[in-house]
Amino acid sequence: MEKRDTLLIVDDVMINREMLKDIFEDGEYKILEAANGEEAIELLDAHQKEIALVFLDLVMPKKNGLEVMHHMSLNNMINIIPVIMITGEATVESDVKAYELGAADIIYKPFEPAVVTRRAKNIIELYEHRISIENELELRTQELFESKRQIEQSNIFLINALSSVVEFRSLESGEHIQRVKKYTEIMLRHWRALYGGEQFTDEQIELMVNASALHDIGKIAIPDNILLKPGRLTDEEYAEMKKHTIYGCQMLEKFKQEENEFYRYCYDICRYHHERYDGKGYPDGLVGDDIPIWAQVVSIVDVYDALINERVYKPPFSIDETYRMIHDGECGTFSPKLLKCFDDAREDLVSANTKQ
Repeated sequence: MEKRDTLLIVDDVMINREMLKDIFEDGEYKILEAANGEEAIELLDAHQKEIALVFLDLVMPKKNGLEVMHHMSLNNMINIIPVIMITGEATVESDVKAYELGAADIIYKPFEPAVVTRRAKNIIELYEHRISIENELELRTQELFESKRQIEQSNIFLINALSSVVEFRSLESGEHIQRVKKYTEIMLRHWRALYGGEQFTDEQIELMVNASALHDIGKIAIPDNILLKPGRLTDEEYAEMKKHTIYGCQMLEKFKQEENEFYRYCYDICRYHHERYDGKGYPDGLVGDDIPIWAQVVSIVDVYDALINERVYKPPFSIDETYRMIHDGECGTFSPKLLKCFDDAREDLVSANTKQ
């Protein structure tokens, strides 16, 4: 930060300007002068990066001192250029107004040189110190945001890498997770527009979308002879397969560092994405809106993606047939509100799939 080296003295009486100039004759500061408020504003606009302090008369022609301060306030100068109001006609009302507009101090005429010098230097040092602290704080804040961004990117990479392990074990293409994330974001934004207003912030939606990548992480613990079985599972095998919701939560619990919002989304999606609105899902048989909406959303987009894409055990279904099957309850039971949201998002979901 370059050091400000100029004082601006604003007073319509020349003798007052000369007296202040004499007080600072040691040459530490350059001096600018203005005989009225309009001249002061012109000099402020031209030299705002150089001015360390303004001595500002209250009563002047054209524009008075309060009008000059109002201009400084509107143009974001008042917090970086301190103003000492100088006046010989002080009133409580004018003093209060000056302080309300941001005056750092008020000095009454006639001037006492030692007092003026000390007050001026104290105020300049105070503003320099405050601005330095604010600049340092802004720098540190930017560094923290950058560090947070890098950590988030690393976390997203690890989440995607970990979730992809399941897909490779399941002999999937590796694209299912990315599609589920895209569909989850589309559905959550449509849900917010239809029902929630600002119920979900953009940041919360981003957390839910990233959490959706871990919905099947528990399948890592499912034996290959069940996970990779090409034919129909036996009742015993299906019972083991359903435990992937529990295994996933156990894995999340082991890796948990703190109980935060992201962990809650991960846990809920992992555990409840196979629950059904009618209570006939698993593992806990939750009914209706006891199932968190983020888990409901991942549930329906997971089914949607499975239907419209080819799997080793089936060809892809058309969009129309997929929507019919989901609405008819052939792939689970979903809430009427979620189905309305699903319909509302249809064009965006189809568009997202065709961009793969």
